[in-house]
Amino acid sequence: MPENRNIGCAGVDFGRDTVYIDTNRILDCCRDKDCFENVTVYFASPCAEALQTCVNIRTKSAEIIAANIGLDEIPFSPGFFQINIRMFLKIKFEVCLANGRAEEICGLCVLDKSVILFGGEGNVSIFKSRADEGSFCAGIHANKKHTNLPTAVFEVATPIVLGTKVADLMPGMRCGTCPCDIPECVAECFDGCISYTSNMPRIITVSIGLFSVVRVERPGQYLVTGTEYAVPEKVCPPDCPEDPCDMFRRMSFPVNEFYPPSAANYQPKMPQSTSCGTCKGK
Repeated sequence: MPENRNIGCAGVDFGRDTVYIDTNRILDCCRDKDCFENVTVYFASPCAEALQTCVNIRTKSAEIIAANIGLDEIPFSPGFFQINIRMFLKIKFEVCLANGRAEEICGLCVLDKSVILFGGEGNVSIFKSRADEGSFCAGIHANKKHTNLPTAVFEVATPIVLGTKVADLMPGMRCGTCPCDIPECVAECFDGCISYTSNMPRIITVSIGLFSVVRVERPGQYLVTGTEYAVPEKVCPPDCPEDPCDMFRRMSFPVNEFYPPSAANYQPKMPQSTSCGTCKGK
């Protein structure tokens, strides 16, 4: 490998080498601009009571606090998967009460999204060793099983609240049915127990816009051309003006300790024979 491994110098020819890597490959992806209209917001009991007595309301913010992602193979379409995404949003409102006092309340709404993407075929079992389990017997219970099945990744920007409506329920109507069980991590974000049904005469619905990207990844091994790691030229200055470590600072930086040479460029030193009876030509 080249001796010069510094970065930031003009005209430096970085050493290149063919390397093997194990990483995730993106097999398919899509982007979406979704609009969810008139989604019911559910509240805990204290917030629901404040909603019934307010004279005005505005939406302050919205954030996705959790998402459940599931993959299902599509029958008779090898390699394609249906990705089902359920998002849990925390919506923050500011309400004006009858006595002129403002109060913040938070509610929960649930959004569902589904896309179909190509994820490839193949299913193998993968076991990997652990650096902290060097013993053969100790590693039996430590090596966990993995597969090369595809993984769905969901990226989403901050939700945009496009509109807020306050609706009055007619006698005998319910504000909605339970769309799903609330995960524990979602319930912890609210004060009190979220209720999907209510006898209150007033509910809130919001319209939300989402920009998102969904992709499907699968692990694989690839052959790439890599540029060797660049060690910075800048030396960290000492903390104190005294110089008790003169000899240490004059030592060369051990570059090969941080970036070992590849097998193609490694030339081991052959040990010299100390035996006086070695036969030549054998």
